[in-house]
Amino acid sequence: MSTINLIRPLFSSFRRSTITLSSKYSTGSKTVDNDPVVDIENPFEKEKPQCILCKTKIVPNYKNVQLLSQFQSPYTGRIYGKHITGLCKYQQEKVEKEIVKAQNAGLMASYLKDPQFFKDPKLFDPDKPLRPHRFE
Repeated sequence: MSTINLIRPLFSSFRRSTITLSSKYSTGSKTVDNDPVVDIENPFEKEKPQCILCKTKIVPNYKNVQLLSQFQSPYTGRIYGKHITGLCKYQQEKVEKEIVKAQNAGLMASYLKDPQFFKDPKLFDPDKPLRPHRFE
């Protein structure tokens, strides 16, 4: 009986200390919260992927043949698909339209890439597409 009487005050003091650690307290019928509300970004949220043209805010134009030639195969002249280029749907359609415009205007070749653009830095690797395709 004496040990229970010794432990009981310890538990009651422990209960009181947790109440004082909490910053919530009530005054009558109203509960007051002293903790400041902090809005922070989720540190575990993944960054939304963006295509290279959206990220750098480049608008494709049919006169910019050097940029458009990056999205064309140097051997066949075919336009790479968006699973290879990594462009979003909107930018891919815009690039395709601009390439056709440049070809119709005579600024770009239809079947071959201009040899002066062979040494340009690569925006993507055509041998390693983002999404696998049936020809691999």
